Amino acid sequence: MGFRDSNQDLLGFVHMIPERARERILDIAATQLPSGGAYHQYQPLTKRGNDLVGTNFNDDPLWLVLGVAAYVKETGDISILQELVPYDNKAGSETPLYEHLQRSMNYTLDRLGPHHLPLIGRADWNDCLNLNCFSTTPGESFQTTTSKDGVTAESVFIAGLFVLAAREMVQLAQLTGDDATAGMPDAARYRAAAEEMTAAVRDAGWDGSWFRRAYDDFGQPVGSQENDEGQIYIEPQGMCVMAGIGVEDGRARRALDSVRERLATPHGIVLQQPAYSKYYLHLGEISTYPPGYKENGGIFCHTNPWIMIAEAGLGNGDAAYDYYRRINPSVREAISEVHRCEPYVYAQMIAGRDAPTHGEAKNSWLTGTAAWNYVAITQWILGIRPEHAGLRIAPVLPSGWSGFSARRVFRGVRYRIQVERGGPGTRIALEVDGQPLAGDIVPWQKSSEEVQVRAIVS
Repeated sequence: MGFRDSNQDLLGFVHMIPERARERILDIAATQLPSGGAYHQYQPLTKRGNDLVGTNFNDDPLWLVLGVAAYVKETGDISILQELVPYDNKAGSETPLYEHLQRSMNYTLDRLGPHHLPLIGRADWNDCLNLNCFSTTPGESFQTTTSKDGVTAESVFIAGLFVLAAREMVQLAQLTGDDATAGMPDAARYRAAAEEMTAAVRDAGWDGSWFRRAYDDFGQPVGSQENDEGQIYIEPQGMCVMAGIGVEDGRARRALDSVRERLATPHGIVLQQPAYSKYYLHLGEISTYPPGYKENGGIFCHTNPWIMIAEAGLGNGDAAYDYYRRINPSVREAISEVHRCEPYVYAQMIAGRDAPTHGEAKNSWLTGTAAWNYVAITQWILGIRPEHAGLRIAPVLPSGWSGFSARRVFRGVRYRIQVERGGPGTRIALEVDGQPLAGDIVPWQKSSEEVQVRAIVS
């Protein structure tokens, strides 16, 4: 199983079986390396890292932060942060889980490139973007072959992920008592790190109308108008906007507009455009696939919810819901002769616009789409989102919706939620058990068994 995959899958089930999520987090963390790095894969039965694939996929450690943050928000169980967890499952190496998260963050900060962006290593979320491989041998594994020293190629995607993780670490640090590290309170340290990384993205990660994807081993941008092919990628547009980068200065809105103009198709959002038409030695496996399939311009469903969340975060419920319906397998059953996949499960990939079978799904089940779509739908479109202080009610309704009702069990309390549209905006007015409540977070109260919530969106 994948280190990053398991942490993301957790986002979709932590609310149902939190005790299993806790167990999974501790198992995953126990495979982490003392450097803060991670085995890219681990064996769930032996709970050991997979030596055959190894490490140096430089996004991996940061996903542990997001997984732990999701668990603590859902359960309120901060005791997990003090659980003693070994490194590489070696007895005697145990430190609190919170220190594992600190090492995850330091792993990125210790590996910054020429533009002060995170080094990509073997790859980041996109396992097929191999900027340090340079393979000329047929049949050679792109993901386990490294021909470069890895001190130049950088990832804008990891930069966005780091900012998102740092914002979570600020809150976790405050929950732990904000112990000082290196003379600075942790919350302040991670807040400063997020600001510095955001500045690096603004300086070197912006291409004029969207976020660049990376810098290659020659120090040249990937995912840029300067490229003949692969000019824009979906991943940094979603991740950077989710992290809040560019929201205040309008770049986030411009990036999402570029997604709609350049990447969106009736069957979902493709991973990049234009698709690669030949093998690029310096890019790796991504350019070996036929145009429109897999990572080479295919609709990689896993990334589509990031754009849904980004759009909802900017208040655009229509776009978020539209993108959701484009990849929803039950909706796509109406075009089953094109989709050609089960109507009850997400596919890893839907053939992109460059493919002769545009709209045909491949590799059902093999995807983290379900978990991320759960987050996009329930936490951002419906807006029922667990926070450390309680349950946030902040719907971003599509314009055609008059409202909805929902029931949510949160930390043992049943919340019956009635949402009504009172106007065209996203401003929220809450009533809890008939009484007005300022803000949009309903504080958790252990003494309550059921809470009635009414939200007016205007």
